[in-house]
Amino acid sequence: MIKLGYARVSTQEQNLDLQLDALKKEGCKQVFTDKVSGVKATKPNFEKLMEYARPGDTIVIWKLDRLGRSTIKLIELIEELKNKGVNLKSLSESIDTSTATGNLFFQFMCVLAEHERNIIRERTKAGLESARARGRSGGRPEGLSERYRKIAPEVKEIYEKNNRSTDEIREMFKIKSQPTLYKILKYAGVDIKGFLKKRV
Repeated sequence: MIKLGYARVSTQEQNLDLQLDALKKEGCKQVFTDKVSGVKATKPNFEKLMEYARPGDTIVIWKLDRLGRSTIKLIELIEELKNKGVNLKSLSESIDTSTATGNLFFQFMCVLAEHERNIIRERTKAGLESARARGRSGGRPEGLSERYRKIAPEVKEIYEKNNRSTDEIREMFKIKSQPTLYKILKYAGVDIKGFLKKRV
């Protein structure tokens, strides 16, 4: 059973020294570091740390936000560590999941995470209902690629000038089919009923 440190800063310019000094003082036998934004899904050396840690080990961090910005993601991570039998200790917040107080904190965090999930669900539901009330369906049209979404405003502009056929528009923007053009125009906010009156 050993202490393993983890330190992270968001950019190459930021300095790890403060965190490294604190982890060394805590007695960490090995320290893993990343220089990557907290919102990034992948933190290469943290993933290596997760593979290296063994049951009974404790991962030590300087502050909880070193693991990421989302409460939900943090809870999922702590649950993963708990399932592996690995403890988590945060020096700034004086949290240690190997203690009774640390476990109580973890349970409280689970309540907060569920609250955050509920808020996200409610906001999403409200947004979809608002869109439907205005005659729009939620989400992007099925199967519409990022490239097509980017060119949608230009396609709409050319289409609304009404001086080119749909075949010419498809040729100009390398759109593979008429149904795809339909989806692009719909995404751009074109009146689809008007579109269905095929032009030549």
